[in-house]
Amino acid sequence: MFELENYLILLCLGAFIAGFVDAVVGGGGLIQTPLGFILLPNLHVATVIGTLKIPSFTGTFLASTLYLKKVVIQWKSLLLMMVLAIPSAYAGSSLLNHISNEFMKPFLLVVLTLLAIYSFVKKDFGLKSDKSHSPTQQLLYSIIISITIGFYDGFIGPGTGIFFVMAFVSLLGYDFLQASANAKMVNLATNVGAISLFFIKGKIIWHIALPMAICNGLGGFLGAKMAIKRGNNFVRIFFQILMVLMLLRFAWDVLT
Repeated sequence: MFELENYLILLCLGAFIAGFVDAVVGGGGLIQTPLGFILLPNLHVATVIGTLKIPSFTGTFLASTLYLKKVVIQWKSLLLMMVLAIPSAYAGSSLLNHISNEFMKPFLLVVLTLLAIYSFVKKDFGLKSDKSHSPTQQLLYSIIISITIGFYDGFIGPGTGIFFVMAFVSLLGYDFLQASANAKMVNLATNVGAISLFFIKGKIIWHIALPMAICNGLGGFLGAKMAIKRGNNFVRIFFQILMVLMLLRFAWDVLT
């Protein structure tokens, strides 16, 4: 049996990798969350998720600071999404304390399969922006994205960033760098909503969360610098690889 220090080293390593992946295209929770459940099997699911929200927030915050310097942000619509995402994530975290999330996995498997197929078939997906939507359509899509994915982040969490990126690209017409930057900001808001609930409920183990937060933040900083430097093609490839891995993970959960 490992001592707590050894578990913490593995958790911190996973947090660093998760922060890097999340900063590039989202989906760091696909690394960090399963690792948390494996290494902390005796803790309640809400405690594990609550503890992991702290490093997730740190990595997302540091990545966001870099993206904001390089990517043009439409603050009016983004601030609306952030405001809506906070209570949505809070509500999702509240529900997590009462019911199992197993029923959502088959649904997510179908959604991810369709999204993966679409991203591979559409060759220019996310490589250029498309602002053909009317202001009313933009507003409607923004509200739907922030509420539904915000709720999902508070309730389950893994893959939230990649869902945000997919939504920004497919529904709002952003390119990958724009989508990643905006996704980080809304994801910050969902983390605030979820952390608020977990903090009130006493579900955060700080001596685990804080070291992981430092490592996740470093990974997020380096990942954002890499994404900005390499551009949309790099992010698209990274996105597609992560989509496949995410799909395989959910398939494993559903079929085993």
